[in-house]
Amino acid sequence: MTKRRDLVKELISAGFISDGGTNHEHFVKDGKMVNVPRHREIPDQTAKRILRQAGLR
Repeated sequence: MTKRRDLVKELISAGFISDGGTNHEHFVKDGKMVNVPRHREIPDQTAKRILRQAGLR
């Protein structure tokens, strides 16, 4: 399991900006948008997919 705060830190350091959201937080950068669920821990496979979608892995 991946800590949500670690995933968010990585997205913010890559230049993504939080755009709010209720059940998922939306992060936007250069027309790309990724959604991060609002859970304390995120399954590793989901975290990998989020980072891949963001173009970080």
